[in-house]
Amino acid sequence: MSRLLWTRRRFSRMAAAAALCPPLLAERRFAPASGPDVNGPNSLRAHGAAAGVLTGCAVVPELLDFDQGNASPDAEAYTRTVAEQAGILVAENAMKWSSLRPTASTYNFTPADKLFAFAAAYQQQVRGHNLCWHEQLPAWFSSVATKDNAASLLTQHIQTVAGRYAGRVHSWDVVNEAVYLQDSRPDGLRNSPWLQLIGPSYIELAFTAAAKADPHAKLTYNDYDIELDTPEQTAKRGQVLLLVRRLVARGIPIQAIGIQSHLQATGPKPGSGLLSLIREVAKLGLEVYITEMDVNTHQLEGGSDVQDAAVAEVYKSYLGMVLAEPNVKAFLTWGITDAHTWLNQIRQPWTIRPDGSRQRPLPFDDEYRPTPAFFAIRSAIDTARRPVSQPSSNAPQQPVSDPYAPFAVPGSPGTAPQPRPDGTPKPDA
Repeated sequence: MSRLLWTRRRFSRMAAAAALCPPLLAERRFAPASGPDVNGPNSLRAHGAAAGVLTGCAVVPELLDFDQGNASPDAEAYTRTVAEQAGILVAENAMKWSSLRPTASTYNFTPADKLFAFAAAYQQQVRGHNLCWHEQLPAWFSSVATKDNAASLLTQHIQTVAGRYAGRVHSWDVVNEAVYLQDSRPDGLRNSPWLQLIGPSYIELAFTAAAKADPHAKLTYNDYDIELDTPEQTAKRGQVLLLVRRLVARGIPIQAIGIQSHLQATGPKPGSGLLSLIREVAKLGLEVYITEMDVNTHQLEGGSDVQDAAVAEVYKSYLGMVLAEPNVKAFLTWGITDAHTWLNQIRQPWTIRPDGSRQRPLPFDDEYRPTPAFFAIRSAIDTARRPVSQPSSNAPQQPVSDPYAPFAVPGSPGTAPQPRPDGTPKPDA
């Protein structure tokens, strides 16, 4: 295929993808964004659609001026940016247990319903996050949940929540962050409230219940700290792969893994270990989603220009690597604008920059201007998905390895886990 023909096809695809948004946006009469034109065919959404990558972000439904009743000062800019740039959305917190379950017998679906209504209006897909997690459980959970009722409590929650949005969810993070080597279990599982009350079978229970509640959603296991080639992340990555292999071998419905990708601007970078994981799960027939990407600059000295350059380089190198893998089907940032990133809302040693300035981890800054990260993301989407030449049919064929064959997991079990190199805790995903 000639370069000219390929370019024309890409332009046609981007134009077709961009055509989904403008009529709806024009109807709302959003003010034009300042700075370079990054909307329509120039948006992340359009470039992702042309490349076959679902591109989107995490959102706070309360900030969306969908019913023109939001009085926050940046509601219009936030709404416009989310509508223009995202082909897929996920709620930051609105679909977690603590947000959905004010009491043991009641649900609050208002923010989540708003998210789905917004996505339908702007022809966007939605990820569900999440159905089972050890954090952000409601205050009543510890006094209500017991070993006798925990399984039914989890099942009923999944039936109610996943069932409400059945047929409208692209993918569900069914189980989130179940692997934690620091708890020193031979199976690598986290000693979470769910494990304590139900046992390791809670994972299979959750996936099975989700499949019954929404047979159309792609069911996902989602986790963090599996991107780097450090000893501790290599060990955790191995345990995640073992977990996924067990689920597949037992016939448990799982279609994808989520790699959160909360990365650092300094320190070790992702590499061959992550690519190996992505390719191993491809052998299992699973897709991969980059679910929560942002870039933390708390250890980086220098002004905004230095920060922007470092953040952009991380997006460029990371996405250039992972998006080249054909089973990586979706990429989402954890937020769309620095104005509302959790890294600027949580004041902790692992978020505070040396000069006290605000972090700039996302594709749009506090004023909704595209950052260098925006252009790095867009370029990575374009280049990583270019057609590549196929190997000659005369090339020697390598035997396909057994995906269930035993393999060594450095550092686990029996090896004490190492602390993270930068001393930061996991993100509140």
